[in-house]
Amino acid sequence: MLSVILIWLYMLFTCYVIGVASIRLIAGENYSCGHKVSYLYAGIGAVTVFAQFFSIFWKVGLAANVILLFACVFCIIFLKRVFLNHLHTFRLTVTPVKAVVLLLLFLGFAYGASMGVIHYDTGLYHAQSIRWIEEYGVVPGLGNLHSRLAYNSAAFCLSALYSMAFLGGQSYHCCAGFLAFLLALVCLEAFIKGGMKKPALSDFARIIAIYYLLMIFDEMVSPASDYFMVLLVFFILIRWLELIEKKEDSYLPYALLCVLSVSVITVKLSGALILLLTVKPAIMMLKEKRGKEILKFLAAGILTVLPFLIRNVILSGWLVYPFTSIDLFSFAFKIPKGMADYDAKEIQVWGRGFSDVGRYGDPPLKWLPEWAAQLDGSNKAFLVMALLGISLWMVYLAYAVIKRRNDMLDFLHTAGTLMACFLFWLLSAPLVRYGCVFLWMFPVLVWGYLYLIISPHMDRFKIYLIVIALAGTYKLAAFGVETAKGATSQYLVRQKDYENFDTVSYELHGYTFYYPVQGDRVGYRDFPSAPVRAEDIFLGDTIREGFRDVIH
Repeated sequence: MLSVILIWLYMLFTCYVIGVASIRLIAGENYSCGHKVSYLYAGIGAVTVFAQFFSIFWKVGLAANVILLFACVFCIIFLKRVFLNHLHTFRLTVTPVKAVVLLLLFLGFAYGASMGVIHYDTGLYHAQSIRWIEEYGVVPGLGNLHSRLAYNSAAFCLSALYSMAFLGGQSYHCCAGFLAFLLALVCLEAFIKGGMKKPALSDFARIIAIYYLLMIFDEMVSPASDYFMVLLVFFILIRWLELIEKKEDSYLPYALLCVLSVSVITVKLSGALILLLTVKPAIMMLKEKRGKEILKFLAAGILTVLPFLIRNVILSGWLVYPFTSIDLFSFAFKIPKGMADYDAKEIQVWGRGFSDVGRYGDPPLKWLPEWAAQLDGSNKAFLVMALLGISLWMVYLAYAVIKRRNDMLDFLHTAGTLMACFLFWLLSAPLVRYGCVFLWMFPVLVWGYLYLIISPHMDRFKIYLIVIALAGTYKLAAFGVETAKGATSQYLVRQKDYENFDTVSYELHGYTFYYPVQGDRVGYRDFPSAPVRAEDIFLGDTIREGFRDVIH
C-alpha cells in the first residue's frame, strides 16, 4: 500500500503538471477547464502518448521518467504564475472536512489497488506485454512469438512508465487503481457541490460509475486494458453531460474531451465509436468558421493516435491488429493474414461466450439468446432496457423532428452515440467487461431522460433519495462484507505482485525463453515467454531485430 501511495503521489504531480501545460497549449492561456481533476485526465492522456512514442525508440523506464520530470520542471518554470494561482485556489476551496474526505478516499483506493484478484489475462499476456515495454520498448513482429503480445494497448505503455521496475524491485501496476480513484473524485463532486437534490443525467452517470467502482475494487490491482477504457469513458460521459446541462456554448471543452476520446481507442478498440461525440464540437467550429482551431484539434487527435498505429505496425505488421481489412504493409515480420483473421474470430467468439471458433459464422438470432442466457440478473435487466431503449430513442428523435425541438439535439446526439457504441459492442464481442459502460449507460440515459420528462410535478428529491438510499445501502453493505473478508495486512508496504507460474526454459540464439509447465499462463517473472515452446523465428541474431512468422 505504501508503494502505491508513493507512486500515486508521483503520478498526481506529473499528470497534473503535464495536464495543465497540455490544456494551455491546445486551448490557450485564457481558458480554464474549471475542474482540477480534469487537468489530471488531460495529463494522463498526454503522458500516455509520451510513453507510447518513447517505446518506439527505447525501453520505457528510467530514461523516460527522467525526461518526464525534466518536462514537468520546465512547465512549472514557464507557467509558474498559473501553478501558483491553482495552489492558491486549492488552499481557499479545500476545507478541512473536504481534505479528510479526500485523504480517506485516497487511502481507501490505494488499499484496494494494493491487493485483490489478478485477472486471468494478466498472467496470460498483460504482464509479459508490460515487461516487453520495460525491457525493449517495441520489437518488430513480437506477435509472432505470441499473438496476444500484438494486442497493442496504450494502457500497457502507461503501466510500464509508472511501474518503477527500473528501481530493481517488483514491477508495480497501479494505473488502473489511480484512474479508479480519479473517477471516484468525479463522482464525489456532486455530493460536495450539493448536487443530487434535483437529479440530472450526469448524476445518473455518476451512480452507474460508483456501481462500477464497487465492482472492480478488488480487481483494479490488475493492469487490464478493459478497466482503463471503461474508467476513461465514464469520465468523458459525466463531463460531457455536465456541459450539456450547463448549456455550455463554447466548443473548447467539448473538443478537449474529444481528444481524450481518441485516447480511448488507443486503449481498447471496443470503445472506438465514442468518437461520434466529435460531431458536436466539429459543427460548432464550422459554424464559427474556426479553421485554425479545427486544424489544431485534428493535429492533436492525430498526434494521440499516431504512436498507437506505429506500435501496431511494428508489433504485427498490420495497422490495426488483428483486423486485416486495411492491408498496407509487407514486412518480413508481418503476422500472416490467416493467423490474424483467426485471432479476430477467436476474440469475437470468446466475447459471445463460446470457445469454438467454428461458431463465428452463427447469425445473431442463434448466438444472442445463448449469450444472453449466460448474463447475471442485473445485466439481463440492463440488456432488456437497452434493447427497448433503442425504440425509445427513435421516438425521441421523431418527436424532436416533428415538434422542431432543437433543445433535444444534444441529448439525442449523446444518447445516439452511446446507442451506436452499445450495438457495436453487442454485435461484435459482447463480453461484459469489454463494454459494460455502454450496456449500462445507454439505457440509463434514455430511460433517465424519460423520468425527467414525466416527473416535473413529482417530489423528485424524495423518490430519487429513496431509490439511491435503498440500492446504495444494499450495495455498500455487500461491498463492505466482501472487503472485510479479504482484508489483510500483507500488502501494507508493497503491492501484491504479479502471479507467476511454473515454467520450462530453453535456449534460442543465446537467449533463455520460457513456456508454462501446464496451462497457458506464465506471469511476469520468467521472461521472455509464450504459452508454447517457440521455434527459431528470429529475424536476425538478437531480439531487438525482431521475429518472423514460423512459415518463412
